[in-house]
Amino acid sequence: MTHPAAPDGVNSARARHWHRTQRLTAVLLLVWFVVGFVVTWFARDLDFPFLGWPFSFWMAAQGGVIVFVALLAVYARRMARIDRRLQAEGGSGGHGDVVQAPR
Repeated sequence: MTHPAAPDGVNSARARHWHRTQRLTAVLLLVWFVVGFVVTWFARDLDFPFLGWPFSFWMAAQGGVIVFVALLAVYARRMARIDRRLQAEGGSGGHGDVVQAPR
């Protein structure tokens, strides 16, 4: 959403912020899909030893959960960096400031 009172630089900074947020979300959702569905779908074909256990068993018991927690940590750190970049570019983004998607 563009703000009529905001200078063009602020609107372009917000548009770049939204694009970075979308790209990060898309990449992390792709990783989530691969770990959550593709690995599960091909679990019987992925039968090789991994840390002393069959890989399919390890992914079901521990691997998926570890990857999902790692995805949350990556998202939090990357979004903090993206928000700091928005603030440095002059697009505001301070505490309590809601950045909305451009329409």
